[in-house]
Amino acid sequence: MKIITIGRQFGSGGREIGKRLSDALGFDYYDREIITSIAEKYGMNDAYVEKALESSDWRNYNFTFMHSFNTESVMQAEKVKLLSEQRRVIDGIAEAGKDFVIVGRNADVLLEKYQPFNIFVCADFDARIRRCQERSSDEENLTVRQLEQNIRRIDRNRARSREFITEKLWGEASSYHLVVNTTGWDFNELTSAVAAYATSFFSRSEVR
Repeated sequence: MKIITIGRQFGSGGREIGKRLSDALGFDYYDREIITSIAEKYGMNDAYVEKALESSDWRNYNFTFMHSFNTESVMQAEKVKLLSEQRRVIDGIAEAGKDFVIVGRNADVLLEKYQPFNIFVCADFDARIRRCQERSSDEENLTVRQLEQNIRRIDRNRARSREFITEKLWGEASSYHLVVNTTGWDFNELTSAVAAYATSFFSRSEVR
């Protein structure tokens, strides 16, 4: 079984690289499907589950249940429940034994025993803003300043969540096999290059 995990800065195109990579290699692809699976199990809204898992406000909770009827404890328990379910879903995907690409979810650490190929996707800040502008709906109508704030907030939440869940630093180059800067690249060309690198990685792993 071959697994590719993709961590990414918001707006860098990591999700698109992941999908293109899965198509190029014939791998299964997992991203929002995990959120949907969790939401369906608990009868929740996808957006709520995604926000709960990606936010970092629970990071500062005291992980005890001495005050079990405290509102904070209820929120804490629900978020821990969602994190545990996310782990269960990801483990289930791996146990199925098929090749797959998974985006986000700290999957590089959660799936470490399967020796996945771990990628981190980044881009220059201006390129990330342009990408967000291109993909924003007309209803959003966000200013450049608002986009900048969103990018920094989401990246900050991802960094804090990773540190809390895995005790590793988000985006630290040594945690990944390949760091890809998408700035100025045609994504078709870039995907081909990354696919070739991944193929070589798995070939070397099989020889060992």
